[in-house]
Amino acid sequence: MAATAPVTAAAIETRAAAVFAAEPTPEHRRAAEDLVAERFGILDRTDRPEAWIAVREPADVAEDVARALAARASGQDMPLAGTLFAVKNNIDVAGLATTAGCPAFGYEPARDAVAVRRLREAGAVVLGATNLDQFATGLVGTRSPYGAVRHAEDPTRISGGSSSGSGVAVALGIVDVALGTDTAGSGRVPAALHGLYGVKPTKGLVPTTGVVPACRSQDVVTTLARDLRLARLAADFMTGPDDGDARSRVPVPSRPARLDRVVGYATAEQLGELAPGWADAYAAAVRRLEDRGFRAVPLDVAPFLAAASLLYDGAFVAERYAAVGPFVDAHPDEVDPTVGGIIAAAGRIPAHRVFADQESLDGCLRLARSVFARIDALVLPTTTFHPTLEQVAADPVAANSRMGRFTNFVNLLDLCALAVPAGRVDGLPFGVQLVGDTFEDDRLVDVAREGGFDEGGPDGD
Repeated sequence: MAATAPVTAAAIETRAAAVFAAEPTPEHRRAAEDLVAERFGILDRTDRPEAWIAVREPADVAEDVARALAARASGQDMPLAGTLFAVKNNIDVAGLATTAGCPAFGYEPARDAVAVRRLREAGAVVLGATNLDQFATGLVGTRSPYGAVRHAEDPTRISGGSSSGSGVAVALGIVDVALGTDTAGSGRVPAALHGLYGVKPTKGLVPTTGVVPACRSQDVVTTLARDLRLARLAADFMTGPDDGDARSRVPVPSRPARLDRVVGYATAEQLGELAPGWADAYAAAVRRLEDRGFRAVPLDVAPFLAAASLLYDGAFVAERYAAVGPFVDAHPDEVDPTVGGIIAAAGRIPAHRVFADQESLDGCLRLARSVFARIDALVLPTTTFHPTLEQVAADPVAANSRMGRFTNFVNLLDLCALAVPAGRVDGLPFGVQLVGDTFEDDRLVDVAREGGFDEGGPDGD
């Protein structure tokens, strides 16, 4: 089943006017107050204050929910009315300071990021802004002066990042959906570690207007949710070009569906080191697809892994310096040491290395295109292990690098991806990702549904 078509600008304006003009009835206000009281009760009980950088006043949230419900009741098309969402704090929300995980960098945005505005205009309501690895630099969720974000189920383990607070807020049931960003896996990793769906659209489909850049040419706004339909629906409402983002684009029609359904997978030799039990859980996920009628073929994933290594170990990391390097240089004491070290080193990369790495990437891209001509999706583990806070503190760079083995290449190769739950191992969630060719976002949803991944995963305990 294909995803919902992007909404038009005229429809967005109509919805916005309807939300602001709607007058809630007492029933709408009671429903909104009950919903907000329930969610703030969960927030208070679950003891993850470090997941949040800012939380709106409950009364303000309830008023917005009531108006959205009233607009829907009046006949307006408000499919997200009654939906609460959280926003990673490198994405602008009017009325909340944007810090990107660095208080000294903080500013007061004059307006919502385009992605936020489009969700609000479909009836969704912002509950608050979530913590992140500073400047979205990390996959661990611990690199923030607002605190290391603990996993929703096991507080001794990391949440995954950099969209750390967003993952925890959804996993705990505080919000229905959350926005993250994903440059190297920052939306998919916390989704996988929490048993969530993480939609990483093709680059440019969701504008990054109003997003603090990490690597501007590689950044993608993502959604995390416990429900596949909601995760995809929220992404659909955010989709569409915007004049503020020169890289935003419209999707091209996808190639016709294959008569046979084919997925590719990595052999045991190419998986590398995974956490105990994860290789078996991955094999079970591939078998699940086969049981549902897919033909699974082993693939050489070396070109993808080679591309992945270019993101941090090559010259492309210099784009992180282009984004925030001057600020980091001017405020060394205000920046996380690990983040500051990565960004400062990126500023010393010579320009000729970028062109050399681009040539290497072009070779990887050619091989990747030949792979996706033969398959509907590539199935891979989303990440490689789920470390404790102590493990990451002992070796933060190596742990982070290991976690991005299967995520770092996706944006560099202009691919889309969907993180899906695939069971539990040793009592904690395990997830895989479906990776697709450019603009094949809808096809990944179809593969997930037809493969049974919209039903979660088998117990791997």
